[in-house]
Amino acid sequence: MKATDFGVLIVDDEPNIRSGLAKGLAAEADLLDTAGDADEALNKFDTQNFDLVIADVRLNSSMDGIQLVKKILYSRPQTAVIVITAHGTVETAVEAMRAGAFDFIAKPLDLNLVRQQVRKAREHYLLRLENQKLRSQLANAGEISKIIGGCAAMQDVFRQVRQVAATEATVMIQGESGTGKELIARALHDLSDRSEGPFVAVNLGAMPESLLESELFGHEKGAFTGAVRQKPGCFEQAQGGTLFLDEVTEMTSKSQVDLLRVLESRIYSRVGGEEMQQTNARIISATNKSVQDLIDDGTFREDLYYRLNVIPIEVPSLRQRREDIPLLVEHFLRHFCERHGRSIRQISSEAMQALVAAHWPGNVRQLRNVMERLVVTLTDDVIHLADLPQELFPRSSRPAAPVTLAESVEECERNAIISALEACEYHREKTARRLGISIRTLHYKMGRYSLH
Repeated sequence: MKATDFGVLIVDDEPNIRSGLAKGLAAEADLLDTAGDADEALNKFDTQNFDLVIADVRLNSSMDGIQLVKKILYSRPQTAVIVITAHGTVETAVEAMRAGAFDFIAKPLDLNLVRQQVRKAREHYLLRLENQKLRSQLANAGEISKIIGGCAAMQDVFRQVRQVAATEATVMIQGESGTGKELIARALHDLSDRSEGPFVAVNLGAMPESLLESELFGHEKGAFTGAVRQKPGCFEQAQGGTLFLDEVTEMTSKSQVDLLRVLESRIYSRVGGEEMQQTNARIISATNKSVQDLIDDGTFREDLYYRLNVIPIEVPSLRQRREDIPLLVEHFLRHFCERHGRSIRQISSEAMQALVAAHWPGNVRQLRNVMERLVVTLTDDVIHLADLPQELFPRSSRPAAPVTLAESVEECERNAIISALEACEYHREKTARRLGISIRTLHYKMGRYSLH
């Protein structure tokens, strides 16, 4: 059997029921077998891989169906068990569910209902396999300081981080908001010889100009109103470690001059003080803007840019690394389920496709927030397409209501193909590889969605 094959074992002491179910469910299983009693069922269960067992509660054998359920689930807890009960025996059905049964069906049997239950069990089985595969991929994915990425673009970032971390070179990290630039900076610090020293992060964009000089360089007691004691600045706090200057392009012209002077001379003085201080902190900066545009506009000094951008690292947006979204989703689900004390959630294929196809203007930070919201607010163990927040799908791209599930999935698939085509500059072979499909399938889907 293949790893994805679905095996079903039917256990009933009535030959007509066994043969009827076997015939009616033949198309629902890759492997199907029957047993006339519990002992025969256990012998077959031990020697073959069955993912679903359908067993009558009343068996003319050494044990009844409830005992059989307990034995099977003790041996393989992941097995789904559907029990067949006599009409109206609610207590028996409840007992079976407490023993761990997946579901129950009352006699007289409705073959269509049985098929529905088997399909539901198979869907859960395939979903579990998909989650196990994701967890395996997550364990093998490149990971540096909690940064998860298996795609080529992120592997290239990891390579640069490993290559540069051990040096003293000044690094500028560029990328959209929410892509994890501070995590990259922390990775550079953690992998460097300075890892035992402090990592000091300062967000220059969130700081008023009047406080910036004092924050960076510190101040002496009495330097200004409210300076009741001497305060070390970020450069002093980061001594022997790393100073991370986030949103560095938000600095005013005067602050840019002050920073340039320190980068060139490695000395500075506290506000209100005359004694010169020396810094050996390694400088890592980050921005979510196009620095060249700011230089052209005259709002950012070119000489400061050259000082900061000795080693540039470009962090891709989430739209440029869609193949990592399933890994990130699985990681965040497990993380927030553990944090909030929830059972581990699973995610349906349709919902995952929609997450992969979404635009994600807020990048990984937005995805993280969405997954935490879903973990906290949902009660079902499976996240479905309808559970996803509507803000992920701009009105202009939403299909007209009413919309079927199939139409929603097609819309997500079409958007995913468009995004991949744009990212690969409409090179079809590269696009097919990025999407994990054959070039023939890509041509077919482009024709189907009128994307030629």
